[in-house]
Amino acid sequence: MTDATAPAFQGYATKGYRAYVLGALLVVYTFNFIDRVVIGIIQEPIKAEFGLSDFELGLLGGPAFAILYTLLGIPIARFAERHNRMTILAVCLGVWSAMTAACGFAINYATLFAARVGVSIGEAGCTPPANSVISDYFPSDRRASALSIYALGIPIGSMIAAVGGGWIATHVGWREAFIWLGVPGVLLAVIVKLTVKEPPRATAKADAPSFFSAVAALAKKPTFWHVAFGSALASFVGYGVGQYLTSFMIRTHGFSLFEAATIIGVVLGLCAAIGTFTSGFLADRISKRHPNALSWLPALGFFIATPLYLLSFVLPNIWVAMPALMIAAIAHYFYLGPMYAVTQGVVEPRMRATAVAVLLFVVNLIGYGMGPPVIGALSDFLANGQLAGAGLTTEACAELTGNATCTAAVEVGLRWAMMIGVCGYLWAALHFLLSARTLRRDWVA
Repeated sequence: MTDATAPAFQGYATKGYRAYVLGALLVVYTFNFIDRVVIGIIQEPIKAEFGLSDFELGLLGGPAFAILYTLLGIPIARFAERHNRMTILAVCLGVWSAMTAACGFAINYATLFAARVGVSIGEAGCTPPANSVISDYFPSDRRASALSIYALGIPIGSMIAAVGGGWIATHVGWREAFIWLGVPGVLLAVIVKLTVKEPPRATAKADAPSFFSAVAALAKKPTFWHVAFGSALASFVGYGVGQYLTSFMIRTHGFSLFEAATIIGVVLGLCAAIGTFTSGFLADRISKRHPNALSWLPALGFFIATPLYLLSFVLPNIWVAMPALMIAAIAHYFYLGPMYAVTQGVVEPRMRATAVAVLLFVVNLIGYGMGPPVIGALSDFLANGQLAGAGLTTEACAELTGNATCTAAVEVGLRWAMMIGVCGYLWAALHFLLSARTLRRDWVA
């Protein structure tokens, strides 16, 4: 039982070293997302070389990565509850970086699919240990900000993947994009292992609960489940629609691969970074006055983002649409910092890595596993509807380069699939609002 007279935890190590640790973990998570999302940036030349449909691209971006990433996250998290988290993180970083480079040597769709599975195995050991380490370095009243800074790896990594991957794929080749972006992560793994200390845990090793005890504790936390399902729906939309944004810019607005990737990476990446950090910063600052801010801030972001995304997809001029697209990108990322902060806050310290693993199991199984292939399949379905009158299909169009009917159909199909997809943010907002009913009751940290 915790001593009520004990001083509040002020954080481990010096402020300067805590800042270094957080920065190092941010770089790791940045590499995590570079290697995760680069497939979506450079998928158009892959589609052309291997003759793939949007659904097959969605399988590469979704299930090829998400299934083992999701299933292995929990056992790796359980291992991290009892063993050195930084060693686990460094080894996994080396594995996923090497497998990203291996994608560049794929000789067909099957070998590329297999290499993507390898990336997922390594990346399963990133976020649960990293979140647990951050929570043992930072006090609870700074945790949302710290986790939001860590979560900046998502937009920063996506931005680097877009600009770097787009440039390399355009000027050298898509295979080289995988290799050049993957190899540096192996070196980073060595640096992280040598320079980031494993922090002492908040409770003794013997106090680590069993997996079933941790799940049983989570089962009594409706706040966690609403946040998990709300985040899963947001992830479904984010990964599903996000994988095709570069393709949308190419098909609908006629940009080159590098131009489209730069716009998506730099402009929307910066906006996503602003939204990610702002949500955690605001949550920490206003939670004392508004205890349910971790619930309603994400919902507010989704309500703002949905109509703006819809508007940006239908406007014919991308530069007129860009302000709406930018504000939507800022707003929809309001959920990332609160998602992790709530998960860390409703469980005891020794359950944190497991709680994050369960969170990611739900989020990635629904979001990453289903989002890209569902949006891809919907795109193919809608495009086939457009092509039916001309006696064509998307498969036939793969052999008809430059056919005007095919070009128009695949553009319309993708645009409407993305518009239907973003409406899922409204469902996600509902779950976050429902989490406010029990947030204060379930809070531990």
